[in-house]
Amino acid sequence: MASTKEYLDFVLEQLSLLDQISYRAMMGEFIIYYRKKIIGGIYDNRFLVKNIKSAAEKMPDATLEVPYEGAKKMLLVEGLENKDFLRKLFNAMYEEVAKSK
Repeated sequence: MASTKEYLDFVLEQLSLLDQISYRAMMGEFIIYYRKKIIGGIYDNRFLVKNIKSAAEKMPDATLEVPYEGAKKMLLVEGLENKDFLRKLFNAMYEEVAKSK
């Protein structure tokens, strides 16, 4: 099942405290970028982020889910209504992602 534009719009609104959020449509799903770095995506109307240390620390009870067949597991973001939490999550993740590679 492909993700809907309505769900994408909802997630983007919840990320509105952050500058430099962008996305790219990819085979019916959406890749989410923060400051030009991939942070996560929307898959089957689920908002998933990379399973990295900073994200796991911010969401210790998050479930791991497979975004699509053959992909690495990602963390399911719950509590999307908390914009401040999402801002803190993305800023923490950015620091880690920017240092890698």
